[in-house]
Amino acid sequence: MRTKRLSAVATALLTALLAATGCAGSDPPGAPAASGPASSAPAGPVTLTYWTWVPNMDKIVTVWNQANPDIKVTVSKQAGGDDASAKFLTAAKAGNPPDLVQAEYQHLPSFVAADAVADIAAETGAARGEFTPQLWNLVTLGTEGVYAVPQDSGPMMLYYRPDLFEKYGIDVPRTWEEFAAAARTVRDKDPKVYLGTFSSKDPGAFTGLAQQAGAQWWSISGEAWKVGIDDAATRKVADYWGGLVKEDAIDDMPYFTPEWNKALNDGTLLTWPSAVWGPGVLAANAPKGKGKWAVAPLPQWGPGENASGFWGGSSTAVAEKSPNRAAAVKFATWLNTDPQALRLLIDEGAVYPASTKGQAAMTAAPAYFSNQPDFWQQAQKIAATARGFTFGPNVNVTYNAFKDAFGKALQDKSPFADAVRVMQETTVADMRKSGFQLAQ
Repeated sequence: MRTKRLSAVATALLTALLAATGCAGSDPPGAPAASGPASSAPAGPVTLTYWTWVPNMDKIVTVWNQANPDIKVTVSKQAGGDDASAKFLTAAKAGNPPDLVQAEYQHLPSFVAADAVADIAAETGAARGEFTPQLWNLVTLGTEGVYAVPQDSGPMMLYYRPDLFEKYGIDVPRTWEEFAAAARTVRDKDPKVYLGTFSSKDPGAFTGLAQQAGAQWWSISGEAWKVGIDDAATRKVADYWGGLVKEDAIDDMPYFTPEWNKALNDGTLLTWPSAVWGPGVLAANAPKGKGKWAVAPLPQWGPGENASGFWGGSSTAVAEKSPNRAAAVKFATWLNTDPQALRLLIDEGAVYPASTKGQAAMTAAPAYFSNQPDFWQQAQKIAATARGFTFGPNVNVTYNAFKDAFGKALQDKSPFADAVRVMQETTVADMRKSGFQLAQ
């Protein structure tokens, strides 16, 4: 399903994204080729440009270039995030996009809507088996369209302090009900300590927790979008965390702040529901905790359940206007499925690969987790349980609505479910304004 890429609203979408990010400028074993002039094999040597923020990608690309002299890839380092997304959309609209772009999963639908990335389903069929169905779904829109190759992923897990759990007499929570009980126990034993905190500034974390609960915020029916942010699963997650904040069982300080760093470092914050990239954050922000933290699956909503969600992750997409689509797809497939490339992504790029065989290749635990030698083995088991969902074409609007609505809910001490309703209403209103067809 190309949804005609919903190109009738591409201009409105681009304008909205640029306004949201404040970015208005721009700088200019393989799969079989698809039929058609745009996808035919190159007649001679070609040069591809790749926009990415992965560290040391130039070193990885050097290995490709040495083995593939007829398809040279040059790397253009980007900052990542919303600004990178807006920059790519601007370049695509101007007709001078890079051949390849690193695309965060939540931004990929906006690229599709703007007719900026190619449907590469015909060329990537063989690569599908390299990834879990949940991850492959993140690069798929509708029933047929595939718009990127998964590159890295961010399955969520629970980071915790075993030594402090022992001190306060609590066990690793297997359910969210147990997590709440442990939070109350910690507060009763030491009013200066919290088991966890809810961040109103990090919509990606809340998104992953909603995915774990079974939320489906967007879906597509034919040419129409359906928005379901205000669903039962999301309200359940919101009510749970809102209740804990209201009774002061957990804190409400945002992540990645000096206050949060201090609490992690001095042992007054005992857990962090986060993603597989957490070790780097903890090493930088809580150096005193080296060798003291461990990882476990997220608590579940019911006994016997086994699910997680995603916080972060990205893919490699091919620009619709690339004159060398076949060559670009060949590189994207190599980068994210070839054993040598995966090893380089791990060692040089410091990413957690989306490929299941890439995940299996990770053995030695991060230095920060020297006390848990099976860290990556645990991570791979958790990754296999991670649920995703289809992202919408205006996720930046939804994420900004999260920050505004949940920040206001904390300030007004109002129910978190009200904030979820605001997210729904804001998202729907923006999609209607931008001209998207919505299912009834």
